[in-house]
Amino acid sequence: MFCHLRPMRRLCLEKIFPHWFPFSRALSGAEAVNALRPFYFAVHPDFFGQHPVEREINENSLKRLSVYLENLQKPGFKSLKPTQLTFYVRETDQSSSDGQEPFSTSGFRAVKFTLHTRDLLSTVLYILNSCSLSVEHIQSLNTNVHTQPLKEAKRMPDRPIKWDKSYYSFTGFKDPDEDLEQVSRVETTLTSWLDNNGKSAVKKLKNSLPLRKELDRLKDELSHQLQLSDIRWQRSWGIAHRCSQLHSLSRLAQQNLETLKKAKGCTIIFTDRSGMSAVGHVMLGTMDVHHHWTKLFERLPSYFDLQRRLMILEDQISYLLGGIQVVYIEELQPVLTLEEYYSLLDVFYSRLLKSRILFHPRSLRGLQMILNSDRYAPSLHELGHFNIPTLCDPANLQWFILTKAQQARENMKRKEELKVIENELIQASTKKFSLEKLYKEPSISSIQMVDCCKRLLEQSLPYLHGMHLCISHFYSVMQDGDLCIPWNWKNGEAIK
Repeated sequence: MFCHLRPMRRLCLEKIFPHWFPFSRALSGAEAVNALRPFYFAVHPDFFGQHPVEREINENSLKRLSVYLENLQKPGFKSLKPTQLTFYVRETDQSSSDGQEPFSTSGFRAVKFTLHTRDLLSTVLYILNSCSLSVEHIQSLNTNVHTQPLKEAKRMPDRPIKWDKSYYSFTGFKDPDEDLEQVSRVETTLTSWLDNNGKSAVKKLKNSLPLRKELDRLKDELSHQLQLSDIRWQRSWGIAHRCSQLHSLSRLAQQNLETLKKAKGCTIIFTDRSGMSAVGHVMLGTMDVHHHWTKLFERLPSYFDLQRRLMILEDQISYLLGGIQVVYIEELQPVLTLEEYYSLLDVFYSRLLKSRILFHPRSLRGLQMILNSDRYAPSLHELGHFNIPTLCDPANLQWFILTKAQQARENMKRKEELKVIENELIQASTKKFSLEKLYKEPSISSIQMVDCCKRLLEQSLPYLHGMHLCISHFYSVMQDGDLCIPWNWKNGEAIK
């Protein structure tokens, strides 16, 4: 009697997309990526530049989703473990808040869902549906789909048919409900997660070692050849991707060595667009062709001139504000080009000149401020720097800085003390667990890192020997074997 029954997830999706799901064919990997374009557009980290925590969460979740989709395409895979994901979804023309958290004042909402699908098509549909995004475009991708319009493919209650437990006992199929219930009932602990994922991470790390050596070689050769200060990446691209980018730069150096030597003393950053960053790093867009990179290197002398003018502008602002230092903190501010940052400073300086607010000369020396274009009220960051809106009312700005100056000095002193403790704990943890590398993601604060390392040092964790450990917000094994654990990991018995 069981021979004609279908797995639960497929039945669930048939109820949601009744007119065309039975006629659909399997999606290829490329078609799945194409079908998820509205989703990627809504959650892409680049659009969260002014919200570093949300950007980091989306970046992490996209990595884990990529691993999930990659595993689905592997021949002979049986069943994937339920994967819980959290995304911050931007308000777009397609998105609505039906059945989801409302949009925040920043224009995005948090969406959480658990993937437990068996093929690319059902995965794509489930993701889009969970984020309240349209699925109509999938019909054009899937040529064998029934021509019935997909208006009924909007978000609907997920009420799958529940089979009696005897069905799974008789057939030997895994009960999806059981896995999902376990995910919600049992809280992941550090030791249990390492037990389940340690061997996989070791295997991936071992496979990546030749490429890691190649990456180090290429980086050293190019840094020496072009006399660079450093070569970095804005994103957490895989080792193979990074090697490919360095090979590309190396080929360009062979063709135009004198032009590229104009970057002497600079830091090169591979990122999403070409130009010079607000702090003077040479940005190479990974999607740009060699011609664009060459033009950028040719324009570097004019960028250096703009950089000198920008520094003068910062000094002028500092003079008007009692000696407070104007800084740009990459981890906390949106990615700006040198031109964009200069324009921001210029607008702020013009407003200061017109307002004629007065500070005692050098009374605020030792303090720091950053400029923000998305705020209207000044604030004091826990790290001790002032967040100053470009369009802030000058009178309010003067009162705020003067009343918060002492607190800012105390915060900055505490930040320096905390940084020393953090570095000591990182060294102690690296040594105790014989880690190859211990690092944190930009959104992890020093306070969080200190708390994490203190608790790690109390544990015995043999799986960490020789590993690359990243302190993050999620558990994840990266494609090259790096272990990511949340800073607030739990240990001991699983909580039921």
